[in-house]
Amino acid sequence: MHARDILIDGFGRIQEEVQAVVDGLDPDDLAYRPAPDANSIAWLIWHLTRVQDDHIADAFDLDQVWLSQGWDKRFGLDLPRHDTGYGHTPAKVAKVRVDSGDLLTGYYDAVHEQTLGVLRDLAAKDLGRVVDERWDPPVTLGVRLVSVLSDDLQHVGQAAYVRGLLQGV
Repeated sequence: MHARDILIDGFGRIQEEVQAVVDGLDPDDLAYRPAPDANSIAWLIWHLTRVQDDHIADAFDLDQVWLSQGWDKRFGLDLPRHDTGYGHTPAKVAKVRVDSGDLLTGYYDAVHEQTLGVLRDLAAKDLGRVVDERWDPPVTLGVRLVSVLSDDLQHVGQAAYVRGLLQGV
Protein backbone atom coordinates (compact mmCIF):
# COMPACT_ATOMS: atom_id res chain seq x y z
CA MET A 1 0.00 0.00 0.00
CA HIS A 2 1.31 3.44 -0.91
CA ALA A 3 1.26 6.44 1.42
CA ARG A 4 -1.17 8.10 -0.99
CA ASP A 5 -3.64 5.25 -0.48
CA ILE A 6 -3.38 5.52 3.29
CA LEU A 7 -4.04 9.27 3.12
CA ILE A 8 -7.02 8.75 0.80
CA ASP A 9 -8.42 6.19 3.22
CA GLY A 10 -7.88 8.52 6.18
CA PHE A 11 -9.62 11.46 4.54
CA GLY A 12 -12.43 9.13 3.46
CA ARG A 13 -12.98 8.20 7.10
CA ILE A 14 -13.34 11.86 8.00
CA GLN A 15 -15.98 12.27 5.31
CA GLU A 16 -17.91 9.24 6.61
CA GLU A 17 -17.84 10.58 10.17
CA VAL A 18 -18.88 14.10 9.12
CA GLN A 19 -21.90 12.64 7.31
CA ALA A 20 -22.81 10.43 10.30
CA VAL A 21 -22.53 13.23 12.86
CA VAL A 22 -24.65 15.69 10.91
CA ASP A 23 -27.27 13.22 9.62
CA GLY A 24 -30.80 14.02 10.73
CA LEU A 25 -29.95 17.03 12.90
CA ASP A 26 -31.94 20.24 12.59
CA PRO A 27 -30.45 23.76 12.87
CA ASP A 28 -31.06 23.93 16.64
CA ASP A 29 -29.37 20.57 17.15
CA LEU A 30 -26.40 21.69 15.07
CA ALA A 31 -26.13 24.88 17.14
CA TYR A 32 -26.43 23.07 20.50
CA ARG A 33 -23.57 23.81 22.91
CA PRO A 34 -23.38 21.71 26.08
CA ALA A 35 -21.88 24.68 27.96
CA PRO A 36 -21.57 28.40 27.17
CA ASP A 37 -17.88 28.06 26.24
CA ALA A 38 -18.30 24.80 24.32
CA ASN A 39 -18.24 24.35 20.57
CA SER A 40 -21.35 23.37 18.63
CA ILE A 41 -21.55 20.59 16.07
CA ALA A 42 -21.99 23.21 13.35
CA TRP A 43 -18.87 25.09 14.45
CA LEU A 44 -16.78 21.92 14.77
CA ILE A 45 -17.71 20.63 11.30
CA TRP A 46 -17.36 24.07 9.71
CA HIS A 47 -13.98 24.60 11.38
CA LEU A 48 -12.50 21.21 10.47
CA THR A 49 -13.64 21.76 6.89
CA ARG A 50 -12.22 25.28 6.77
CA VAL A 51 -8.86 24.05 8.10
CA GLN A 52 -8.71 21.22 5.56
CA ASP A 53 -9.71 23.60 2.76
CA ASP A 54 -7.17 26.24 3.82
CA HIS A 55 -4.26 23.86 4.35
CA ILE A 56 -4.79 21.72 1.24
CA ALA A 57 -5.22 24.80 -0.95
CA ASP A 58 -2.06 26.35 0.49
CA ALA A 59 0.03 23.17 0.20
CA PHE A 60 -0.96 22.57 -3.43
CA ASP A 61 -1.22 26.21 -4.56
CA LEU A 62 -4.97 25.99 -5.20
CA ASP A 63 -7.89 28.28 -4.53
CA GLN A 64 -9.87 27.55 -1.40
CA VAL A 65 -13.19 25.88 -2.18
CA TRP A 66 -14.75 28.21 0.43
CA LEU A 67 -14.08 31.20 -1.83
CA SER A 68 -13.85 29.75 -5.35
CA GLN A 69 -17.17 27.89 -5.13
CA GLY A 70 -19.03 30.56 -3.17
CA TRP A 71 -19.47 28.64 0.08
CA ASP A 72 -18.62 31.81 2.00
CA LYS A 73 -21.71 33.44 0.48
CA ARG A 74 -23.92 30.37 0.99
CA PHE A 75 -23.04 30.24 4.69
CA GLY A 76 -23.42 34.02 5.08
CA LEU A 77 -21.51 34.10 8.36
CA ASP A 78 -20.72 37.36 10.09
CA LEU A 79 -17.01 36.53 9.99
CA PRO A 80 -14.06 37.56 7.80
CA ARG A 81 -13.98 35.67 4.48
CA HIS A 82 -10.68 33.91 5.24
CA ASP A 83 -11.59 32.97 8.82
CA THR A 84 -11.00 29.30 9.65
CA GLY A 85 -12.17 29.43 13.26
CA TYR A 86 -8.70 29.25 14.74
CA GLY A 87 -8.71 31.03 18.11
CA HIS A 88 -12.45 31.71 18.10
CA THR A 89 -13.99 33.06 21.25
CA PRO A 90 -17.33 31.68 22.45
CA ALA A 91 -19.03 34.69 20.84
CA LYS A 92 -17.51 33.87 17.46
CA VAL A 93 -18.39 30.19 17.84
CA ALA A 94 -22.01 31.29 18.30
CA LYS A 95 -21.91 33.09 14.94
CA VAL A 96 -21.52 29.78 13.10
CA ARG A 97 -25.17 28.82 12.61
CA VAL A 98 -26.51 26.98 9.59
CA ASP A 99 -29.97 26.46 8.13
CA SER A 100 -29.36 22.75 7.51
CA GLY A 101 -26.86 19.97 7.84
CA ASP A 102 -26.81 19.78 4.05
CA LEU A 103 -24.89 23.05 3.97
CA LEU A 104 -22.18 21.62 6.21
CA THR A 105 -21.94 18.29 4.41
CA GLY A 106 -22.11 19.94 0.99
CA TYR A 107 -19.14 22.14 1.82
CA TYR A 108 -17.24 19.22 3.34
CA ASP A 109 -17.92 17.05 0.28
CA ALA A 110 -16.63 19.79 -2.04
CA VAL A 111 -13.43 20.14 0.01
CA HIS A 112 -13.09 16.37 0.14
CA GLU A 113 -13.27 16.19 -3.67
CA GLN A 114 -10.49 18.79 -3.99
CA THR A 115 -8.44 16.87 -1.42
CA LEU A 116 -8.90 13.57 -3.26
CA GLY A 117 -7.96 15.23 -6.53
CA VAL A 118 -4.52 16.19 -5.24
CA LEU A 119 -3.98 12.99 -3.28
CA ARG A 120 -4.64 10.78 -6.31
CA ASP A 121 -1.69 12.39 -8.12
CA LEU A 122 0.60 12.31 -5.09
CA ALA A 123 3.95 10.55 -5.39
CA ALA A 124 6.00 9.40 -2.39
CA LYS A 125 8.73 11.93 -3.22
CA ASP A 126 6.18 14.77 -2.95
CA LEU A 127 5.73 14.14 0.78
CA GLY A 128 9.17 15.58 1.54
CA ARG A 129 8.44 18.91 -0.15
CA VAL A 130 8.57 21.84 2.30
CA VAL A 131 5.23 23.64 2.40
CA ASP A 132 5.72 25.98 5.39
CA GLU A 133 9.04 27.52 6.36
CA ARG A 134 7.62 29.46 9.33
CA TRP A 135 8.40 26.52 11.63
CA ASP A 136 11.64 24.99 12.85
CA PRO A 137 12.01 22.48 11.37
CA PRO A 138 10.11 23.53 8.25
CA VAL A 139 6.86 21.63 7.64
CA THR A 140 6.83 19.08 4.84
CA LEU A 141 3.78 18.12 2.82
CA GLY A 142 3.64 14.73 4.54
CA VAL A 143 3.64 16.33 7.99
CA ARG A 144 1.00 18.87 6.94
CA LEU A 145 -1.31 16.18 5.58
CA VAL A 146 -1.01 14.08 8.76
CA SER A 147 -1.60 17.22 10.83
CA VAL A 148 -4.83 17.97 8.94
CA LEU A 149 -5.95 14.35 9.33
CA SER A 150 -5.27 14.45 13.05
CA ASP A 151 -7.01 17.80 13.58
CA ASP A 152 -10.04 16.79 11.53
CA LEU A 153 -10.43 13.43 13.28
CA GLN A 154 -10.23 15.10 16.68
CA HIS A 155 -12.89 17.66 15.75
CA VAL A 156 -15.28 15.18 14.17
CA GLY A 157 -14.89 13.04 17.30
CA GLN A 158 -15.76 16.07 19.42
CA ALA A 159 -18.81 16.69 17.25
CA ALA A 160 -19.88 13.06 17.71
CA TYR A 161 -19.52 13.49 21.47
CA VAL A 162 -21.69 16.64 21.42
CA ARG A 163 -24.27 14.74 19.36
CA GLY A 164 -24.27 11.98 21.98
CA LEU A 165 -24.82 14.53 24.75
CA LEU A 166 -27.62 16.13 22.76
CA GLN A 167 -29.36 12.82 22.17
CA GLY A 168 -28.68 11.48 25.66
CA VAL A 169 -26.80 8.45 24.43
